[in-house]
Amino acid sequence: MYKGKKVIVVLPAYNAGMTLEKTYSEIPFPLVDEVILCDDASGDNTVELAEALGIEHVIVHQENKGYGGNQKSLYNKALQLGGDIVIMLHPDYQYTPKLIPSFVNIIGEELYPVVLGSRILGKGALRGGMPLYKYISNRFLTLAQNLLIGYKLSEYHTGYRAFSREVLTGIRFSENSDDFVFDNEMLSQIVYAGFDIAEVTCPTKYFEEASSINFRRSLKYGMGVMRVSFCHFLQRLGVAKFGMYRATGEAN
Repeated sequence: MYKGKKVIVVLPAYNAGMTLEKTYSEIPFPLVDEVILCDDASGDNTVELAEALGIEHVIVHQENKGYGGNQKSLYNKALQLGGDIVIMLHPDYQYTPKLIPSFVNIIGEELYPVVLGSRILGKGALRGGMPLYKYISNRFLTLAQNLLIGYKLSEYHTGYRAFSREVLTGIRFSENSDDFVFDNEMLSQIVYAGFDIAEVTCPTKYFEEASSINFRRSLKYGMGVMRVSFCHFLQRLGVAKFGMYRATGEAN
């Protein structure tokens, strides 16, 4: 709890059995009130380990719904539990849970309603082992997105994010893709809705057990990112309208 605001950490898990315990052990309790893990039909012991660790809220997808589908289940559950500050943390230990207090402080003090952990600010990405082709792709896509979306971020592709309740209830995230491009659709919606975004320098770790998508999936993701960016560009110019940008109270 932070100044009367309920803090919830959500863990989108897929085959996270080798890294979950280490990630969970660094979550700063008692600042964090609840932890929710969603297992996306893993083939390992992720669910059993989560229960052994005492994670009270464990959602199990019997069929794989994808990274975006996993997050939808998590955010809906977090809102149901009354979360005021919701932090999405990957359980593969690629991002450090030790930044959670900084995220909570920024949102809890109402400085910004969204916080991203940026691997690009500073030299964290390459130093942490990010493959060079991913770094170059990240820089190119981010430049294009800043121009098309009309915002300025150091990167749009981090998996370490925190949101206020107002943000999660103010965008139609449930209508987004179930794939990896969900993250970019969500940021596009957030910017279009007028929410400001803060970034915090975040170290990252690339190692064998950490989740990562291959070159083919990365290419598909990049194409999806550009599609979202062009949709945002057309929407803000008033040339076209896309349902994902409708206000939550607006009729279909």
